[in-house]
Amino acid sequence: MESTLSLNTWKRFVNEGALESSRLNDIIVKSWHRCKSADVNPYLDKGRSILKNEAFHSRKQMNSLFLETALPHLERIRQSAADLGMVALLIDPEGYILSITGNRLTLNEARKINFVEGACWTEKEVGTNAIGTALQTEEPIMITGTEHYSIASHQWSCSAAPVRNDDGNLIGIINISCPVNRAHPYMLGMVTSIAYTIERELSIRMHKDEIELVHASMNFVDSKQLLLLCNYKEVIVGASKTVRECIPKWSGLQLNTIVQQGFRIVMEVPVISKRHGHSIGKIIYLSEEAHHNQTSTQIPAQSFSFKGEAGISRSFQQTLEEIKHAAPTDTTVYILGETGTGKEVIAQTIHENSSRKNGPFIALNCGAIPKELMESELFGYVEGAFTGARRQGYQGKFEQANHGTIFLDEIGELPHSMQVSLLRVLQERKVTPVGSNQEIPVDIRIITATHRDLRQLVSEGKFREDLYYRLHVYPVHVPPLRERKEDIPHLMRYFCQKNAWNMNFSKELVDKLIDYQWPGNIRELFNVLERLKISLKTETEKERILNYLSSLNLGGQKSISHFDTSQEIEENDFTSLPALTFREKVQKDLMMDALRKTKGNVSLAAKLLDIPRSTFYNRLKRFNL
Repeated sequence: MESTLSLNTWKRFVNEGALESSRLNDIIVKSWHRCKSADVNPYLDKGRSILKNEAFHSRKQMNSLFLETALPHLERIRQSAADLGMVALLIDPEGYILSITGNRLTLNEARKINFVEGACWTEKEVGTNAIGTALQTEEPIMITGTEHYSIASHQWSCSAAPVRNDDGNLIGIINISCPVNRAHPYMLGMVTSIAYTIERELSIRMHKDEIELVHASMNFVDSKQLLLLCNYKEVIVGASKTVRECIPKWSGLQLNTIVQQGFRIVMEVPVISKRHGHSIGKIIYLSEEAHHNQTSTQIPAQSFSFKGEAGISRSFQQTLEEIKHAAPTDTTVYILGETGTGKEVIAQTIHENSSRKNGPFIALNCGAIPKELMESELFGYVEGAFTGARRQGYQGKFEQANHGTIFLDEIGELPHSMQVSLLRVLQERKVTPVGSNQEIPVDIRIITATHRDLRQLVSEGKFREDLYYRLHVYPVHVPPLRERKEDIPHLMRYFCQKNAWNMNFSKELVDKLIDYQWPGNIRELFNVLERLKISLKTETEKERILNYLSSLNLGGQKSISHFDTSQEIEENDFTSLPALTFREKVQKDLMMDALRKTKGNVSLAAKLLDIPRSTFYNRLKRFNL
């Protein structure tokens, strides 16, 4: 199949701007003029812009719905396309190639002009072409040979068709390409047919999602809370009884319309489809505000999502308010809180409410990594960097977190040598893998946390002062559980619902739990709930646990997380243990500290102390830990 344009026609337009448009396709004529006005190079012999690994992966995630729906259709025609010397592609709305498959020889030819995954193939990048021109016109089109504006595509014939969602918005492009001598008019019909099929499938999926959302609203239809259910377009499809009484004509309204009627968004919780595992909408928690405080020019409150249990305490509400302000920014956040208070949950909440929420969230406990492995763990290494290194090298945590957030827990445990390296990353936003001289730029947000007083460590010379001020930009305090005891019943309900446990607690038991001081904080509470799930079977066991809780509060020495329901617990349980020598006391203290740093992981704790795991276990028994 030959082009409708001769090479001389193309040369004349490129050199003189002259074109006899009466016998030419009007779409191609307009496209050529757009390219000339945009100073696109007609002698460009290959694509220029190709996304790197992380950016390409991120773009595929952004277009996951399109890929998930369209890829099976490309797979069905893959063998036919290969037999005909063709390749089939999926392209996102900004012109980036997300997937390419087909004939092996044709794929090799495509690589020569950078017609590959991750490449941008818009008109501004490579001139008139089926992909870029279909993006401009949002209509199916076939472009062959010298109809292309740049010489990179002169030996190709390409057909493309847009794919739209139910709203009519473009969500991607289907393309089939091949060398000019393999071209055939049916290519255009093929991509148009596939695009139509994908649109129909998307429409059916959206309809099923709406039905699933309506079923989800049944869970709170009689609730007295102010709750709304929105679809992905933020159109209301469900409301609690209280909202329906306030706003009789709620169905089909936009969420911002409700906000402007005297309500404030408190929290958003995503609704995940049981069919495909993706978000299909969200439940909105509202609070009613005085109408006289609302004005027509008021900007609706920014939504904020917290996936844990917020409770009702003023101390934790203050923490949530602080992270709500910090989340939309790129400010470095420093989280201070005791072990078990949920510092990682706070860090993840900041990430999920930030502009980086679609990027990775990488968490690392600095106290759980042996010093000799810290550098390679953070910065990665290249092949052959040291004995035992992986053949392909290893991408460090900073690179893994590119375009996202890295959370460095127990930052106070960071060795002094690594503090220097971290300061350099903070200043330059570049990392150098072990065994390499090449600097790799990283775009990351850094959140740190510790249960130790960094200022004290600075005064003791254990932590660099300049690094302290780099990290201590926006401090957030997470209160211990003893300072938010009114949240304990809410945390108990949340943990049981999360684990689908149907547990009923007596008022006496709940009161005992509230009275306890919780040195292990929320983590200890959840440990206790797991034990209660097993132990609360008979009245005898319940009484034993209640007596034990009472003895804890009287003696103030034990932690609930270590209680044993297999025997009666007396106040002098520990007096029967043999006295420890000074050396054994030191060993015990070191072991307890190591277990805290590794969150109870015995293997890591043994590594941290540089002793065999068997020795560690023997000492656990000896010290009754």
